[in-house]
Amino acid sequence: MRPVLTVAEMRAADAAALAHVDQAALVARAGTAVAFAALRMLGSGYGHRVVVVAGKGNNGADGRVAGAVLRRRGGRVTVLDAAAPGRLPPCDLVIDAAYGTGFRGSYTAPRVPPGARVLAVDIPSGVDGDTGAASGRPMPADRTVTFAALKPGLLQGDGPALAGEVVVADIGVPVGQPPVALVEDDDVVADVPRRSPTSHKWATAVAVVAGSPGMEGAAALSAGGASHAGAGMVRLVVPGVAADQPGPWPIEAVRMPLPAGGWVDDVLSVLGRCRALVVGPGLGRHDGTADQVRRVIHQSPVPVVADADALFALGTADDAVPVLAGDRPVVLTPHDGEYERLASTPAGPDRLAAARRLADRTGAVVLLKGSLTAVASPGGSVLLAAAGSPRLATAGTGDVLSGVIGAFLARGVPAPAAAALGAHVHGRAAARGPAEGLVAEDLPALVSGWLSETLDDG
Repeated sequence: MRPVLTVAEMRAADAAALAHVDQAALVARAGTAVAFAALRMLGSGYGHRVVVVAGKGNNGADGRVAGAVLRRRGGRVTVLDAAAPGRLPPCDLVIDAAYGTGFRGSYTAPRVPPGARVLAVDIPSGVDGDTGAASGRPMPADRTVTFAALKPGLLQGDGPALAGEVVVADIGVPVGQPPVALVEDDDVVADVPRRSPTSHKWATAVAVVAGSPGMEGAAALSAGGASHAGAGMVRLVVPGVAADQPGPWPIEAVRMPLPAGGWVDDVLSVLGRCRALVVGPGLGRHDGTADQVRRVIHQSPVPVVADADALFALGTADDAVPVLAGDRPVVLTPHDGEYERLASTPAGPDRLAAARRLADRTGAVVLLKGSLTAVASPGGSVLLAAAGSPRLATAGTGDVLSGVIGAFLARGVPAPAAAALGAHVHGRAAARGPAEGLVAEDLPALVSGWLSETLDDG
């Protein structure tokens, strides 16, 4: 997992490093890393025109060092004051070293000359290092060199679109194991257990309680996500839908025909053989259904994924606390609207902080969906998944995700990692689908294909 440091954490890491190395040495390392990134963008230094827009702080110092290195490589370098750069002259590359992650206020960048590329130092100037919110008119970068670790502002808000390709440069600032990390493909390989030679279908069984008359598709999608992510058995409960009713049921799922009311005890009896419970997609919001959802979550002996209508049944965060109490972990999977209902406030631009707040209030693991998905545990640790894309902005994809997370829980992955890795796999699988017209029904097979290839390669 790749470390991610907030602005305050990076400041503390810098201060700790200064006990062993002086500021000039750190600036020299950072500026040299920027210069090498510039050389890779230009192909060489000789004869290329480079403009450095440098501020008064450390970012400006890094940019000036980079300019000096590029001059020694034959570059034609002009350094301009960020406070009054004027019109930028024609050039091949602009190095944005105006302001760093600690900048507050509004910044209007000078216009980039036609044909020039942009390299940002640490973060594009004018982008908040924590939230990624842009103020004024930042200069969009083709590449950003950030130091020691990723910053949240490069992963959320306006940051990803403005930062371009992000390169992390090691300048000798130890970061340890910070409480925030970004999951990657290697983490799937490392943390998702393979099936043992003696495994059987019940060893990774998942119960899915989902769907209702007219919402059968949600149940099918969640069950399909679980099956294709490695659940050996899926017991599918669609309350109020008869066993012989045609539907989009996955043929591998074993259905339990139960009435619309009074199904909790039957589900709990099945959970004795299952390893995880997924509840909520398409269940409906009748008072009686909500009561049963709360009961089954509270009494479940196995890890729970509460999604969609199960989140509605929980009410507010304060209402949810006694329901969520217990020894088994519960993963809540809200999108922004569901988050606002639970938390009684919008998530806002800082996804990390929002997920942390709700996790601490409820005692549950909170997966806040979005282009950057933040998975927070009570106590403050956060895992990030950045593989999502607009392809997933279509009905039913969240139902598939709930099933994937349920399967990972059943395979023995701890709840925070199961949620974050599930979101990562979900996004990576979607990237294999069509750029236009991806539908949720496509996703389970894409998940299976991506997992098979990745785990086999690992």
